[in-house]
Amino acid sequence: MTSTSKTTGEKDASRDTAKASGNGSAKLITGSIPGHLVSQTAPGIVGVLAIMSVGVIDAYFIGQLGGDELAAISFIFPVITALSSLGVGIMVGVASVVSRALGEGDEARAIGRANLGMLAGIAAGLLFGGILYAVRQPLFALMQAEPDILVIIDEYILPFSIVFPILLAMMAINGVLRAQGMAKSSTAVLIAYSVVNWALDPILIGGIGSFAGYGVAGAAYASGAGWIVGVIAAFYFLKKGDIPFNPAALRGRRWGIGLRALLKVAVPASFTSSISPAALAVLTALLAAEGQTAVAGYGAGGRIQAVVLVPLLALSGSIGAIVGQNWGAQYYDRAYRAIWQAGVFCLAYGFAAALGLYMACEWFAGLFSDEPEVIAATSRYLRISVWGFAGFGVLIMINGVLNAIDKATSALILSLARVFLVMLPFAWFMRPSWGGDAIYSAELIANILGGLLAAGIAWRIFAKSKN
Repeated sequence: MTSTSKTTGEKDASRDTAKASGNGSAKLITGSIPGHLVSQTAPGIVGVLAIMSVGVIDAYFIGQLGGDELAAISFIFPVITALSSLGVGIMVGVASVVSRALGEGDEARAIGRANLGMLAGIAAGLLFGGILYAVRQPLFALMQAEPDILVIIDEYILPFSIVFPILLAMMAINGVLRAQGMAKSSTAVLIAYSVVNWALDPILIGGIGSFAGYGVAGAAYASGAGWIVGVIAAFYFLKKGDIPFNPAALRGRRWGIGLRALLKVAVPASFTSSISPAALAVLTALLAAEGQTAVAGYGAGGRIQAVVLVPLLALSGSIGAIVGQNWGAQYYDRAYRAIWQAGVFCLAYGFAAALGLYMACEWFAGLFSDEPEVIAATSRYLRISVWGFAGFGVLIMINGVLNAIDKATSALILSLARVFLVMLPFAWFMRPSWGGDAIYSAELIANILGGLLAAGIAWRIFAKSKN
């Protein structure tokens, strides 16, 4: 036996021993699948709810400023959500490459790629924050924002662009925590950020005492302060895990290969995460033809819907670490069971949430505005769109699975088909005759068909893995 084959054999034996014993950092390759789904998703629900509540609270306090300010944030929301999807892509990419390395028993590679991902997050934030600031005026003018609304939008974009790199740094570190199955620590980071944002929103937006506040810009300042606290908390929890922040770990390693592996997942995942917000921006522009009241109602309805979908969003985030570690360990049956059980939850919760929101849509709409026209627009949107929740849940859950098993391009294609083959064409051609209902129905049909297609893709991939 040559020294090379002996070394390879020793690595394989070491990896197999780690998998068999369940020791080391790969904690999700043994134990109960339902237990892992609950333990990873339950904290995620709290974390995602905290993040989503920030958008709701922003909208609430901005809504107190007036209808123009609420319309402005409705234009801003899809754009900053699309940009924030870069952070989601980096987090997903880091979690994917690190969790698979842990499942294979290669902790040195996991540490190297984790640190590479954290540095890449900061660099991406600097680049895209600068791009947003440079194109802000033509971008929102293209979305049909009126001149007086553009002035309000500009007040928000400048501070947001400056603090954006901090958000991506926080997301990258959270990807490292998720890859290790540290769901509670990941959630604690998000809660820390959110609590600061909650506390500062009313002060920085509306003012207190003799301090008049900064208006819409105050929401960006509050977010930036929250992200700084979130990064501090993330570093604290990182020290408690098995993968430290140590850029020196990249020395002597072929970081170019690691960067390509990271980008292979992060780039498609970023586009996948940004497709829906980008489509939302296009739909908002189409809806602007129906008036600013329709835009305000659509924006408020989107925030309500986002909060209701929190459990499904949390599941789509937690499924990656579970499937990624088991896929890396070649425990395909365990990965398949996790997907099947998660899919059943998506269907059950999706239909239950749709029924509840359908029946209480006017009450929820009244939380954001006391203007009858805005309440009516919000309620109409919710009555139509909610019946696609189950399909959307399956879609984003499967996207999380595809990203975890290094098939992020398939997730991207799936999302592109949903938006560009179904959602946007339907909205475009039907809006002249259906008005706002065309936009709402486009979301509904796209979510149902997207969920069915996602389930078919997942079944085909795992059917092949068994052969």
